Amino acid sequence: MTLNKEDIKKILPHRDDMLLVDDVTEEDGTAVGHYHVTGDEFFLRGHFPGNPIVPGVILCEILAQSACILLKDKLEEGQLPVYTGLNNVKFRSPVKPGDTVETRCSIKRAKHPFYFAEGTVSVEGRMCVSAEFAFAITNGNAGR
Repeated sequence: MTLNKEDIKKILPHRDDMLLVDDVTEEDGTAVGHYHVTGDEFFLRGHFPGNPIVPGVILCEILAQSACILLKDKLEEGQLPVYTGLNNVKFRSPVKPGDTVETRCSIKRAKHPFYFAEGTVSVEGRMCVSAEFAFAITNGNAGR
């Protein structure tokens, strides 16, 4: 099943400028997501003038948003998956305007409301990021 941006908005509360996934497909327990970097994104304006590179933290956010499709059946009305950790993050190659990133994420362990995942970001088969990360499913008022 492939989810487009409108489908993803039913799972995630993110909206422009922070919805950073164009589509996500679930394949045998793996979420495969895509995001095309247009060059007009807010995070490229100052990172870096004349040599725009997608910040690593944004690539981690794209990874997390892609993984959330795997939690869609665990989320109840008003609940929100939030990052609780990032481990063993490795930035291997830059992502630039015009690139289409592909994410591959899977849940490795779960103890509701905590979910532990791992994933990668690549561009045309070139590894850009690998990471382990964790989520907690919270109510919509997380942090208040």
